[in-house]
Amino acid sequence: MSEKNKTIEEKMGLLNEKVSWFESDEFSLEEAMSRFKEAETLAEEIEKDLEELKNDVVVIKQRFDGEA
Repeated sequence: MSEKNKTIEEKMGLLNEKVSWFESDEFSLEEAMSRFKEAETLAEEIEKDLEELKNDVVVIKQRFDGEA
């Protein structure tokens, strides 16, 4: 499953794994930059997903308020 098809919770778990690598014994300076870029890209994707979710909630709330 590609990262774009994962839920926000799955992406957050993956991001936590990527971030925890930096504190692990497996850390290597040579690999750090590419792993950082991967984590940064994933964090940006999560942020976009959350913004879309927030927009959906606002629209639903506006519809609900309009019906009341």
